Amino acid sequence: MKRNDILWKAALEDFFDDFLRFFYPDADKLFDIGKGFEYLDKELEQLFPPETDDYSVRYVDKLVKVFTREGDEEWILVHVEVQAYTDKDFAKRMFQYYYRILDKYDKPITAFAIFADTNKNFHPKHYERDFLGTRICYAYNTYKITEQDDTELEASNNPFAMAVLTAKLSLSRPALKVPQLIDLAHDLAKRLLNKQMPKEKIRKLMSFLRHYLDFENTEMLAKFEQGISILTKRSTTMGIEEFLLDRAEKKGRKEGIEKGIEKGIKDTALKMIESGLDIKLIADITGLTIEEIEKLSP
Repeated sequence: MKRNDILWKAALEDFFDDFLRFFYPDADKLFDIGKGFEYLDKELEQLFPPETDDYSVRYVDKLVKVFTREGDEEWILVHVEVQAYTDKDFAKRMFQYYYRILDKYDKPITAFAIFADTNKNFHPKHYERDFLGTRICYAYNTYKITEQDDTELEASNNPFAMAVLTAKLSLSRPALKVPQLIDLAHDLAKRLLNKQMPKEKIRKLMSFLRHYLDFENTEMLAKFEQGISILTKRSTTMGIEEFLLDRAEKKGRKEGIEKGIEKGIKDTALKMIESGLDIKLIADITGLTIEEIEKLSP
């Protein structure tokens, strides 16, 4: 599975409550979000066993059990697919998912198709068959990232809107020069920092932004990180995660944000080491000591 596919799978879990609120403004009245969600990845894999060869297509699909406010035993299944390329059989596959899920669980199902591709002519919205008086038409919710309005997304305080903006920026990347891409990424990061949302979600969105854009080399990544340091009015040794932790601590909401920060910093440093970046520059960007970086070296 490609890097962006993995990132989308993680994002759907990290921001699934926001996903529901993004598409359903009255989500908190419809769903008992406080009960949490159950991700049925293994069950979905049983319904659609993956191919055994290494060249088969992998899909970004999630099946999530969501509880409604109608009663303790009432729940629906939310099927989400992220499609990043043109597939003439996409609508048929959506229908196959529907009837297999229905046959397995016999519960209400709502399905979403998020199109993260650049083909303006690719936007299948339903599957239809008609033969000798027997007809079926299966329609599902669709969302084409390239068709969305930047102004509306930027005005939203919903974390999922920021994930969409990140994906949209990535799709426009071929038409951008490196300085333009970094400037736009910094602008998006600045908007993110000004949003009224939990700090942990800001941290995860920043990570999504950093990895989804997949800066081609460590020099580009270094420029992005240095720009973030300037944006947060900190030295180059304070990355975005440290900045958020510092701000959260001052507000008395430090909680468990420390967890994961150290690992993220060391993972970034290791990537830079493997790319051959100078150890001193790595230390300046990550805030790690040279000794700590040397210990990370393979």
